[in-house]
Amino acid sequence: MKELNDVSPSRAVAIKTISEAFKILKEEGGQLSGKEVLDKISKRVQFSDWEKGILEKTGNIRWQSILHFYTIDCIKAGYLRKTKGIWYITPEGEQAFKKFSPVEFLGSATVAYRKWKAESKQVSKTEDAEIELEESGEQVQKANLDQLEEQAIAGIKDFINQKNPYEFQDLVAALLRAMNYYTPFVSPKGKDGGIDIIAYQDPLGVQTPRLKVQVKHYPQNPIAADAIRSLKGLINSGEEVGLFVTSGRFSPEAERFAREANVHIKLIDGDELISLWQQFYNEMNDEDKNLLPLHPVYFLGSNE
Repeated sequence: MKELNDVSPSRAVAIKTISEAFKILKEEGGQLSGKEVLDKISKRVQFSDWEKGILEKTGNIRWQSILHFYTIDCIKAGYLRKTKGIWYITPEGEQAFKKFSPVEFLGSATVAYRKWKAESKQVSKTEDAEIELEESGEQVQKANLDQLEEQAIAGIKDFINQKNPYEFQDLVAALLRAMNYYTPFVSPKGKDGGIDIIAYQDPLGVQTPRLKVQVKHYPQNPIAADAIRSLKGLINSGEEVGLFVTSGRFSPEAERFAREANVHIKLIDGDELISLWQQFYNEMNDEDKNLLPLHPVYFLGSNE
């Protein structure tokens, strides 16, 4: 069995960073933004000056580029998923990570990647390719696109996190309007009785169900089940549905309570909020767009 000192420097970096990434994902319940994964790795792994160096062609940090490059192997092996900057460990990935050593784990992912390449009649990357990113293969392009997407989403999150609770509430109301809802009530400062926004499908609120929305601007702290339970108590079954929106995330208990509630409660976390904002951005008026302005940029894509 190969050890770290038996492989190229780049692959050695990949082995230790991939291993640490999967440990972090398991600790975080199976999913985390790519930026947060990188931040946690940087605090937990000691890197040499070479590993922390900047790649001349891309301006990216070497160990981060290596990690992104080899996550493509993990994706093709079915161990990892990436969607809108969020990394998800799959059940297959969790099982393989438990079964194999770090060296064997990445080795099995690379074997799966090469099998996929062969079956799709594409040229496989070379053994232990040094990540100076001189080659121009699709895997390098996909890894670079992943990094760019994660950087973009991280910038959007930072912008949202700087808003105060009432500005964040206005952001949620703007998104609902872009989704063709009417928002006759957006809570002013002060007590709101637990409801921050009321949204209708028609101007008069005749059509049902109507939305009762609770908004919490908690970028760092997960929303507990008690908060969802409080919203449930304000929902009239049949005529209304509950919507809980946070700039952060929900605890597993909160998600389970929403699933099992006898009224419909939809949870939208910070990641889904950004995804919906991107999806409905072109439907907004200029005033609402300015609450979180986006600028589309197009790069050469990948067929993967």
